[in-house]
Amino acid sequence: MTAETAHKTGHVLLVDDDPDFLLQQKVMLESAGHTVTTAESAAQGQELAQRQEFDAAVVDLMMEEHDAGFTLCYHLKKHRPDMPVILVTAVTSETGHEFDASTREERSWVKADAWLTKPVRSEQLTGTLGKLLKD
Repeated sequence: MTAETAHKTGHVLLVDDDPDFLLQQKVMLESAGHTVTTAESAAQGQELAQRQEFDAAVVDLMMEEHDAGFTLCYHLKKHRPDMPVILVTAVTSETGHEFDASTREERSWVKADAWLTKPVRSEQLTGTLGKLLKD
């Protein structure tokens, strides 16, 4: 691994209601050197975040409620404003609506540092996570 491709690793909270996605991303993140704790709901993710310290979080948008990811991101950032949060979503394929937080106004209420569209490529997630952990 060269200096350009080396990424800082950390303890990641991975929250998604899809067990297959959780397993795939957990294995991939662990192979990249991260420690990963998983949660299968926003409520479980919030409970874990209150009991443990994480270096970053990867959160699904649509879980037990359609906006559960937004709510969880809000709570995570309220508790730890400096912790990087990545929002992942299949909202486009599920609803046909494009999810984009490209304007300043949209970014002000989306409490995530980055957002990725499912299916998430491993290099996309590890690259985004590494960049956010380095900042």
